[in-house]
Amino acid sequence: MSASVTLFTDRSSFETAWKPVLESLGLGVSTARPEQLPERLERDSAIVVDAAAGVYDEDELLAHLGLARAVGAMPAVMLPPNDAMSSVDDLVDDLCVGLVARSADDVPRVSAVLARRAGARRSRRFEYLTVSPRGGELLAILADGSAMLVPRPAHPSDDRSDVASITLTDDAHRAALELVSGAQFELAADDIVVRVNGAAAHASNGHGSSNGAVVAVAVNGGGLGEIDGQRLGARIRALRLAAGLTQAELARRTGIHRPNIARVEAGRHTPSLETLARLAAAIGVPTTRVLTGD
Repeated sequence: MSASVTLFTDRSSFETAWKPVLESLGLGVSTARPEQLPERLERDSAIVVDAAAGVYDEDELLAHLGLARAVGAMPAVMLPPNDAMSSVDDLVDDLCVGLVARSADDVPRVSAVLARRAGARRSRRFEYLTVSPRGGELLAILADGSAMLVPRPAHPSDDRSDVASITLTDDAHRAALELVSGAQFELAADDIVVRVNGAAAHASNGHGSSNGAVVAVAVNGGGLGEIDGQRLGARIRALRLAAGLTQAELARRTGIHRPNIARVEAGRHTPSLETLARLAAAIGVPTTRVLTGD
C-alpha cells in the first residue's frame, strides 16, 4: 500500500497544482477542508496545508502546523505569495523544515521531499552511515532526514577497533560493518530508530544515557542537539564569505529568507540537518564541512 497525503485547502486551484505532482510520485492524495485538520491528523501522516485558505491567519496557521508536528505528522505548507505570513516565516520553516513552498516552482521539490520522507517512515532506510567526525561513535542519517549518533560498541560484536568498511544493503534497510580486527556485524535502521526513541525517553525521565544506547542528534525537523550554535553560525558565515556570497545571494539560492540566515550566522538559531544541507549546497561545500569545519 502506497503512502498517502492529505491536502488541506478550500481552493480548487491548490488541489490542481499539487495533486498531479504528488500522484506522479506514487502517493495517494485526498483533500479536506482546513477546519477538518485537527480531527484528521495521525502520527506519521503526511499533509500539505494551504496557508492562503480563507481560514488562516498567522496564529491559526501556526496552531495547525504546531499540532501536526506535536502528534508526529509530516506537515508541508504553501505560503501565500504576498508575504502575508512573513512575521512567522522562521517558525514555519522550523515546523516544516524542507517542506515550505513559496511559489508554484517549489511544488515539485517539496512534493519529492514529502514522498521520500513518507516512504522512509513506512520503511526505515539508511541514507548515509559513517564514522562520526568526533570519533568513538557512528553517524547515521536516515532517508527521512533523521540523524543520530550511535555510541560504540554499537553491537555485541563491536570490539571498538577502527572501521574498515561500511556497506549498505541494496534496500538500505541494513548496513554491514567490518572492523580492522576482522570483526563483522550488521546494524538495522529499524533497530536504531527503536533504540534512539528508547534512549531519548530514558534521558527525558532523568536517567541519562542507557547502556549502549543510541543518542539522537537531530530528528526530522528538530535542531542539532549538542552542536554549538554560535560556532556553527560562525562557520557558516566564514564559508559564505570565502565563497564570495552575500546573505542576500545565499537567501536567493536556498529560498531561506535573509533574516533567518542572519539568525543562524549569529548563533541565535540552530537549523535542522536538511537546512544545513541546503546552505552547504548553495555555498558549494559538503554538509560535513559545515558541521565539523573539516
